[in-house]
Amino acid sequence: MVGANQACIFCQIVRNPSSTRLLHTDEKVIAFQDIKPAAQRHYLVIPKEHIPTVRDLQRRDEDYSLVSQMLSVGQELLLKDAPQTIHKFGFHQPPFNSVDHLHLHCFALPFVPRWKAIKYTSLGPFGGFIEAETLLEKLRPHGSLHSKVLSSSDSNLTGADVFLQQHSYPQSR
Repeated sequence: MVGANQACIFCQIVRNPSSTRLLHTDEKVIAFQDIKPAAQRHYLVIPKEHIPTVRDLQRRDEDYSLVSQMLSVGQELLLKDAPQTIHKFGFHQPPFNSVDHLHLHCFALPFVPRWKAIKYTSLGPFGGFIEAETLLEKLRPHGSLHSKVLSSSDSNLTGADVFLQQHSYPQSR
């Protein structure tokens, strides 16, 4: 495993997946239930590669693709396990993260108990919790198909062309 941290509890789960009941595994990420759930369903999706926090991510295709994949896995799990609930997805930002290994919190709301919602709230410029979609906007690479803004030279594009430009996704790492 690239960049593994011997002391990291999540790296230990990646190295020894039999120690935890995995809900999903693929070449890039794994998912499992949070050991201290704060909602009806509370899953974590982590990269297999050790990435300490959201601050270690950059505006580039690889990081955008990874976070997109993490979000997609979380959405699929909650749509399967709790389809009738409201879902919330996001990351803690330092110094509010409890484990220094990037992890996406996936919630089927409501929070239980309700006061747990405070722990998963944005504190604006002070950090706190960042919604997955907000993080993806920050990671969207400049000049890629993800951020292409139509110029006047694009005026002869069809509606289908515009849709494809706005909804194209990066390749995996």
